[in-house]
Amino acid sequence: MIPSIDIHSSVAVYVQIENHVQFAIASARLKPGDQLPSVRELSERLGVNPNTVAKAYRDLEVMGLLYTRRGMGVFVNKGVEAKCREECRKRIIGRLHEVVTEAKSAGMTRKEIVQIVEASVALDEEPYGETPAALIAMAKTKRK
Repeated sequence: MIPSIDIHSSVAVYVQIENHVQFAIASARLKPGDQLPSVRELSERLGVNPNTVAKAYRDLEVMGLLYTRRGMGVFVNKGVEAKCREECRKRIIGRLHEVVTEAKSAGMTRKEIVQIVEASVALDEEPYGETPAALIAMAKTKRK
């Protein structure tokens, strides 16, 4: 569910955890009623403070995506898949739009932007990792 987090990312660790859970719900890797790892277990696996995991779980509970059963654990709420999928898509589309408009403003051509997007899609990467060297190499300008 949460393969890893990047402590060097500009995205806060608790937000990365929240996003991973939301992505897993949106993609049906987590289904209603599924139990999440305990705070202690996840904090040990990710190498982060338990308070960070607890904050992420609390936030997801406030959003209505998770619920806690005292003494039993944290579970995915019923009926949240479509809402989660829509919210993830809205957020991602907004970020993509922002990046594309920045690229155009910086003088990148449509062809360059599409090449980078296609190369990114072809890679099998997890969110919040380092940018692959193959993509960084695309930053070298080839204009005349």
